[in-house]
Amino acid sequence: MILMVSVQDLYEAKQALKGGADIVDVKNLQEALVGSAHPNVVKQIRDEVPSAHHASVTLGVVPDQIGTVSMAVYAAGTLDATSVKVGFMVSEYSVALETLLAAKEALAGTQTKLIGSLFADNLLYDGGIDPDLMVKLAKEGQCDGFLIDTLVKDGRNLFDFVPEERLKEMVLEGKELGMSTALSGHLKMSDLDELSRVNPDIVGVRGAVCQKGDRDSRVHWESVADFKKQLDLRQTGEINVYGGNGATENNGSDWIIIDGTGKTCAGIIAALSKQISEDTSSFVEVIIPDVLNTYDLIVWAEKNSHDIVTQRKDSEGSLRMLIKP
Repeated sequence: MILMVSVQDLYEAKQALKGGADIVDVKNLQEALVGSAHPNVVKQIRDEVPSAHHASVTLGVVPDQIGTVSMAVYAAGTLDATSVKVGFMVSEYSVALETLLAAKEALAGTQTKLIGSLFADNLLYDGGIDPDLMVKLAKEGQCDGFLIDTLVKDGRNLFDFVPEERLKEMVLEGKELGMSTALSGHLKMSDLDELSRVNPDIVGVRGAVCQKGDRDSRVHWESVADFKKQLDLRQTGEINVYGGNGATENNGSDWIIIDGTGKTCAGIIAALSKQISEDTSSFVEVIIPDVLNTYDLIVWAEKNSHDIVTQRKDSEGSLRMLIKP
């Protein structure tokens, strides 16, 4: 999991990066429920963000105006945003789908990724698109990834609207499709264990890393650093968000090895799926540096009726999982 921090200006972007954020997500909290920042602000931040980090753009809740949205998406691509998020609250599914397809076309020739977004609390609004359709919409809309967020500002957060198990299913579905998966929505430090069990690629926050925990105040680098530290402790397994992993020793044999070093969970699953589709008789050992990805692979294996024969830690601290197709 990597950390995305929502920022409104260059000062906040610098604070987020100083604290260790992997992505700065530029938005405008003063515009309606959530809106997009002025292009000059985006350009200023994009020019300052080191190449090793990402600067994404949020369009917020977009209107049912396909041409207008496509133009905004085109602008994000022209500004070289890492990704652009297109969110839907109250809309017909068919209109949302057509909007995403037009947005994808508008990004042709750029490196900017298209991220579809629905809000976990959409059903509070008459005509709101069911967030349960997120994976379907992202897939049919040719998105590179998806974000599930919230709109309410009454103290409730993502997990109050979508249970952990359902989020886990949706994240795994997205990873199997090769999409990036992101979760946000008034998340706090106290939600980190649940988030880690769901294991999205990206965790998005703002209020949790602002002074006094108030999303309307300024992003503060020390708060970002604290959140990032706690996220990393769970990712490395130093804080165990499960009751144990049932690891066993393996005496060794001849089998196919897939090295997951440097790969996302989606990349590991894609490599496994490809290998097993081509060879159903060979055992496969996968090297998993990120312990949180272990649990996604267990769910993936069970879902596809593969047997996990052994799990063991190697001398580098990576987990090695032996799978029998």
